[in-house]
Amino acid sequence: MASGTALIYDEEMTTHKLLWSDPVCGIEVPERLSSSYDQLKRYHLVERCVHVPAREGSKEEILLVHSSEHLEVAKSTQTMNEEELKKVSGNYDAFFFHPNTYRCARLAVGATLELVDAVMSGKVRNGMALVRPPGHHSQRNAANGFCLFNNVAIAAEYAKLKYGLQRILIVDWDVHHGQGTQYIFEEDPSVLYFSWHRYEHQEFWPSLKESDYDAVGLGKGRGFNINLPWNKVGMGNSDYLAAFFHVLLPMAFEFDPELVIVSSGYDSGIGDPEGQMNATPEVFAHLTHFVMQLANGKLCVILEGGYHLKSLSESVCMTVKTLLGDPVPQITGEMAPCLSAVESIQNVRAAHKRYWKWLMYEDTSFLQNLSTKSHLLKKANPNPSIEHESKITNKDEAVKVERFLELHMKNILFPVPPIKTATTDSKGSVHLLPVPVHFVKEMDKTEIKALVSGFYADIVKEDKNLLSLGSMLAILDKILKKEACNGIAESPTCSVSVAVALRHSVRFGFQRVLCIFVGDMEIIPNTEDGKILMIHICEKEQSGKTRSKHYISLNWKEDAEGNDFFSAVLGFILPVAYSYQPNLTVIAVGPNRSLGINGISLLFSLLQGLAESRIFAVIEDTEINVMQSVAKALVGASAPHFGVYVPPTQEKVNKIKILRDQFQQEWRMLQCSVKDGISRN
Repeated sequence: MASGTALIYDEEMTTHKLLWSDPVCGIEVPERLSSSYDQLKRYHLVERCVHVPAREGSKEEILLVHSSEHLEVAKSTQTMNEEELKKVSGNYDAFFFHPNTYRCARLAVGATLELVDAVMSGKVRNGMALVRPPGHHSQRNAANGFCLFNNVAIAAEYAKLKYGLQRILIVDWDVHHGQGTQYIFEEDPSVLYFSWHRYEHQEFWPSLKESDYDAVGLGKGRGFNINLPWNKVGMGNSDYLAAFFHVLLPMAFEFDPELVIVSSGYDSGIGDPEGQMNATPEVFAHLTHFVMQLANGKLCVILEGGYHLKSLSESVCMTVKTLLGDPVPQITGEMAPCLSAVESIQNVRAAHKRYWKWLMYEDTSFLQNLSTKSHLLKKANPNPSIEHESKITNKDEAVKVERFLELHMKNILFPVPPIKTATTDSKGSVHLLPVPVHFVKEMDKTEIKALVSGFYADIVKEDKNLLSLGSMLAILDKILKKEACNGIAESPTCSVSVAVALRHSVRFGFQRVLCIFVGDMEIIPNTEDGKILMIHICEKEQSGKTRSKHYISLNWKEDAEGNDFFSAVLGFILPVAYSYQPNLTVIAVGPNRSLGINGISLLFSLLQGLAESRIFAVIEDTEINVMQSVAKALVGASAPHFGVYVPPTQEKVNKIKILRDQFQQEWRMLQCSVKDGISRN
């Protein structure tokens, strides 16, 4: 597995700047790059990255996407005076030329392609390119929206040509629709393009009908263009996560990309004058964590927009920290998507039902065009030049956001534990693990008895069970004290070990512990006080225990191909887990498990976004092959490759739907349908 994170930055790209007064273009300033890079240095992230130098993109590389006429116009601006530059800039919508713009744009292209090469060659696992000018609005024959050459589109064509890739995913989380990228690939089934964007029923720039949810691609590309329009401002962390759970990630896992490229615009973050959204920087750590699970971790993040310098720079740092494998910060805010977001999500699912297997059994017949262009929601002015006056008067608001972010980042950032993955070698089998882990000394019999006496006596009734706890408690202790990020323990009595671990964690002071137990469970912990949320994955319903908000039984037997479980993880488990927001996650594999190794690995990979990445694994000691896969996931391997997607049966889809309907009022991230009367707007 490749390791390392590339960072590409060239100070020369800051020389592209506006030479005259223009309220529309005035926000695209060189400090967007320099302030982001400076913040990366302050967090000591630059020194942890692999430095990859930028180069100029060649004429041949630019012509992979753009016309020779467009290239020649850009080239001709190098010798123009200010008046001539202003005149040629006026031929385009929201773009400006500087004598060094052509050179900077070629550097942006070349930096992007160098990142693709570094990732595809295995020099690094992933990386980020800080580039200007951005690219996702530029079209074959036109500059547009601050963009001259479409860096990401060129990268996709380059990767197909040089590396023979047949499936590339482009994730565009900029707040504007990347119409340039859509136009370039709308007939191409080898590129899956996903964009969410402020739209407001076509009243926000670029104000195109083809930015709406029903623009799904053309010809052979139908189904491979996914537009998720935000029809009001103020979207936050939960709205973005819901879009990933209920739209992007299931499509991405089914598509099975060989490379992921992110058009990484941070104008979708809090405080940005363009986006007017409320998502805080740590959400980009979570989004990055999710896309890292695809394509065996081959991920290239390319900067697009972002115009509030503090919000931009902190969000860039959150992305790079996650690429480096740091624990993911706790997400903040209420975990409940707003009604407008849910409507948009459901419209996208309905528009794409005929193209995607994971949607084949979804009930979308009740939809009657939920975004009926009602003008009850507040609208933004589609003319950026008129918007400028309100931005000027909102300088106080920008300062408030900056102060908020100063405090917010101090609250969510935490020291990285010195140990990534802890274990003991009590069984002498650790040498079989495929990755390096940190050994801790297990507790001896005296320590265990001192700890267990009285408080766990009802659980630990046999001496042999008591002795088996020495390894488990030593590892758990390191996690609870935040000396280890995660850990893995073998246990001959998994159910007993988990019951003790959960009670011990609550006694230690953890107020919300998520436990996912796979297999038969002899002892079901008390969940009535809400300090433990139990999701029990088993083939048959556990007798004597009724479902409740904090005890959920998911009856699931993985199919022979072993690749239908992600529909349960994304459609139910992950939304519930994010709604709960645990301080610790315990995942246990007991006897008679109903999941294959891939499904278990998927749980560990995706759930590391929770609880500051604190995960404790307890594995039945007969399952050394499971131990090996879990260890790989805990040290940072991406989710396993599932192969050709086989959709779950209608019976399984119905199971998820029944659970979703039953619990969506308690666990609000489950909401992806407006059918059942959502009260929150």
